[in-house]
Amino acid sequence: MTSHHKNQDIAEPNTILRGQVGSGLHGVTTGADDRDEMGVCIEPRDYVVGLNQFEQWIYRTQPEGVRSGPGDLDLVVYSLRKWTRLAAAGNPTVLLLGFIPDDELVHCDEFGQSLRDNMDMFLSKQAAAKFIGYCRSQLAQLNGEKSRKHTNRPELIAKYGYDTKFAYHAIRLGVQGREYLATGRITLPMPDGWRTYLTGLRLGEVDYVEALMRIEDQLDGLRKLEAESTLPDRPNMDRINAWLIDQYEGWWTK
Repeated sequence: MTSHHKNQDIAEPNTILRGQVGSGLHGVTTGADDRDEMGVCIEPRDYVVGLNQFEQWIYRTQPEGVRSGPGDLDLVVYSLRKWTRLAAAGNPTVLLLGFIPDDELVHCDEFGQSLRDNMDMFLSKQAAAKFIGYCRSQLAQLNGEKSRKHTNRPELIAKYGYDTKFAYHAIRLGVQGREYLATGRITLPMPDGWRTYLTGLRLGEVDYVEALMRIEDQLDGLRKLEAESTLPDRPNMDRINAWLIDQYEGWWTK
């Protein structure tokens, strides 16, 4: 059995939570988007206490190296332990799974609901650094400064003069990071005003200079909240650990 199929056989029957995490979830679509989903599974006992290992299963409609297009699915299913580590560190993408509206969920059982009901234990100011890092990464790619000179979306540059999708993600991360640091929650889909603005940005209605200014505004706001947020300095690791043990023991008993 290949590693891919072995991971699939672990992930699919043990999934406790799965939902959309892409642009459709944020409400900022152009009609040309693929569908991004994330899931969490509780792996079998021998993959936790034995030598076998499982951290994630990735499935794509398109082959590796081929860009996803409208109607394609990109799915990642994490082990609960890996997802929890990422959430405790404030990873912006995995945190979305805790705030997805019910109608965007593909699957959620009692264990998945327990995860969603206990998102407050992951709250901490540490998330600020993650949101800033992700936002800056999108900005670097927008400016051609990261990993490669040219984007993999040359059609956007040809049409609008810059990669509007990188700009959209940078601003979105700023907006959502600021809300999370101020309130402990992320509104999904995004509030109407931002949805309208960011959809227009993706369609070339915002020029490059304004987009850069908006990104810098968001970064400034994130830095300010990194210092002033009333969230705890660190997540509640004792509570997280006790909850994690309870979930695994409960699933294996079930």
